Amino acid sequence: MPVFLRTFASCAAPALRRHSITQRAHLYTKPAKEKIGPVETVVGIGLFSLAILGPSGWILAHLEDYKKKE
Repeated sequence: MPVFLRTFASCAAPALRRHSITQRAHLYTKPAKEKIGPVETVVGIGLFSLAILGPSGWILAHLEDYKKKE
């Protein structure tokens, strides 16, 4: 088996060392078309926090129910 791996590695090494095509993200540096107001910001952050913390809070609040074995 080591002979097979050595042969495979010697064949694959040059292919892996070639320069690969670099992918670039298309970023835009223009200012936003519409400004986001403070109410929209608070609502967005609140919903995001609820989506992250809601399920873990539910589990912690019902931990005793999960411990019961029926």
